[in-house]
Amino acid sequence: MSADGRERGPRRDDHRDSKGRQRGGARARGETQRSAQAPGERRRRTDPARTAAYDVLRQVDGSDAYANLVLPPLLRERRIAGRDAAFATELAYGTLRLRGRYDAILARCVSRPLDQLDPEVLDVLRLGAHQVLGMRVPAHAAVSETVALARDRVGAGPAQMVNAVLRAVGRTPLDGWLATLTDEAPDAVTGLATVGSHPVWITRALREALVGHGRSPDEIADLLDADNTAPRVTLVARPGLAGPDVLQQQAEDTDVRLEPGHWAPTALVLAGGSDPAGLAAVADARAGVQDEGSQLVTLALAGAPLDGADARWLDLCAGPGGKAALLAALAGERGASLVANELQPHRARLVERALRAVPEGVVERVRTGDGREVGADEPAAYDRVLVDAPCTGLGALRRRPESRWRRTPADLGTLSALQRELLGSALDAVRPGGVVAYVTCSPHLAETRLVVDDVLRRRDDAERMDARAAVRAVLVPGADLDLGAADGGAHGLDVQLWPHAHGTDAMHLTLLRRTR
Repeated sequence: MSADGRERGPRRDDHRDSKGRQRGGARARGETQRSAQAPGERRRRTDPARTAAYDVLRQVDGSDAYANLVLPPLLRERRIAGRDAAFATELAYGTLRLRGRYDAILARCVSRPLDQLDPEVLDVLRLGAHQVLGMRVPAHAAVSETVALARDRVGAGPAQMVNAVLRAVGRTPLDGWLATLTDEAPDAVTGLATVGSHPVWITRALREALVGHGRSPDEIADLLDADNTAPRVTLVARPGLAGPDVLQQQAEDTDVRLEPGHWAPTALVLAGGSDPAGLAAVADARAGVQDEGSQLVTLALAGAPLDGADARWLDLCAGPGGKAALLAALAGERGASLVANELQPHRARLVERALRAVPEGVVERVRTGDGREVGADEPAAYDRVLVDAPCTGLGALRRRPESRWRRTPADLGTLSALQRELLGSALDAVRPGGVVAYVTCSPHLAETRLVVDDVLRRRDDAERMDARAAVRAVLVPGADLDLGAADGGAHGLDVQLWPHAHGTDAMHLTLLRRTR
């Protein structure tokens, strides 16, 4: 250990691969030994998988990018595949999900506040902490390779600090750290938030949402754990375009393994590390990647009872197109047509791509426009309307883990105002007797029941429908979907799905009928 308390780095001839296996020293590779060089002159590149994970974290932090959009093309560009790609994916996503937990641990091992560290150094420390505490990487390999990454990307001086900090992290097992974080928390919710790696305000909001939607507040720990678990990839077989049997047959002809979904008859789940791109139906948009909860709420809208004609459907906020594609496939089977509206041009192009397999004539058009104006521009013009409202995304934190660190309570005011306007526009756009589905990928009460309650208080031409009955009517035969205790009032008609209870994103569904 040096005079300033930092431990020296690992031996320079101890070269190991990403799994900690010995690769042979400098002499074995015929290199010249560099033991006489000063630490600042030593340069050692870490492996491509760790470098890729680091670069993802820097893009997420530096440009507000989303990891799920950055990592796949980066892996392809660098030709990282197989086990190395899986390692890079777990390292990047796992570090992002558990950032709050690791920051709390690192704060106890670093001599100054974390916000005084360079962001690049902090990301290296987070990656190292995840390897030491959250992955099956031998501790010595985790430290050695992370020090190499630090030396390669941020310099020899920070690398020495990284070495000392990660060795301090590794002296206590994960269970010991979690007990310390819980014991030192000022209250139980803060302890859960720190251990479960969620901001405190989100943890409180999720706990309140559990209670508000008829579940026990004691489920919060399981919910946080589910948010920190990588979801399995679910496919949707779009009716009339490619049935589940078609996907299964294509899977048998490739290395893809599929299992039936739990709830939706259109859902199939990828087993293991299969790549859905290997299926022709996915490649040509007859099928797609879509969470099973997203499929359920779309199927429920299409199956909800209505009075009168059932010819024109509208997706008011259609981007990026997953629900629109499923709606269009269902509309095509029923002789109906779909209009897909999207505010952002680049997202409208994604909708067009998602709809490219739908037969001509089913999709009236994909248009760019403000959904808040549709009701005034086209009053009573549609039989079914989907409002998949922009929201905080707190129901999909397992898919976009960086979102939890970007959202703030201030976002709720702006988003809930937009949600009210969109729902009001949808109710104006649907004809009397028609059905509106209000959907969010957030269970937050301010984005779900409070939005609907407020809109309904201001008008007397709409009423809640039984969304629970509509969802149960579209389940696979024999499925028993636990939707929590109904409160006996209007809110007991709504549906709230949960990652820990249903294995889906936390999708919310309220169905409304226009009465006059």
